Amino acid sequence: MNGEKASSATFIHGGEKIELIKQEMRNPQHQLQYPLQVLYEDEHLAAIYKPAGIPVSGNKFKTVANALEQNLSKSNLPDICYPQPTHRLDYPTTGVLLAGKTSSSIRALNLMFEKKEIEKSYLAVAMGEIKKLKGYFDEAIDDKKAFTSYEVLESVISERFGFLNLVLLHPQTGRRQQLRKHLSIRGNTILGDADYSLEGLLLKGKGLYLHAYSVKFTHPFTKENLTIQAPVPKKFLKLFPIILTSAFTKLDQTQ
Repeated sequence: MNGEKASSATFIHGGEKIELIKQEMRNPQHQLQYPLQVLYEDEHLAAIYKPAGIPVSGNKFKTVANALEQNLSKSNLPDICYPQPTHRLDYPTTGVLLAGKTSSSIRALNLMFEKKEIEKSYLAVAMGEIKKLKGYFDEAIDDKKAFTSYEVLESVISERFGFLNLVLLHPQTGRRQQLRKHLSIRGNTILGDADYSLEGLLLKGKGLYLHAYSVKFTHPFTKENLTIQAPVPKKFLKLFPIILTSAFTKLDQTQ
């Protein structure tokens, strides 16, 4: 579109120049063989568990987008297409990721994200003391308005980090690295965040403690109310082995 590579998530507003280059259709012999856990699937759409250490999409061969077709069953609907992610998760982030399996479902999910009709919930482990246990972040990101509601589910004392907090996050906008930036701005950087941790506070070798826990939405075609959850990584459970069980009672109440 306008001379640049587009995807199913690219919006058009009228007046753009769109070119279709047939050579870009992938050869099945060169599709990525990468196992993904499927959390939900029907003829229209699917939800998979995105592991850490792989991008959702991009110019690299090893992406979730390139692995979807090998992990999902083919739709029997007439507008079947290559399955495509309909939103993004950062490279080190784990959790639930939605994908469309037909042209109409990709468009429908993209529009629902644009209209904020899909509720996303994240779990993060944030460092330092958080005095106000419930509230919202409204600091602008990249000069754009950004809003995130949060609730501290549990806190434990840490000799190295002062406090470690299990935080439930609900982004109301979709700015790049919004959750990571909001917590960093407040002085409560996410544990393991290589981009925003202060010197001496970076936990190495464990990855980022940010997990896309659930999505909640009304299915655009069946009209079923869906809540799809992704299993919490073991590294979260090691920090909150007993507390997380009680925290999930609170989580379920928010769904």
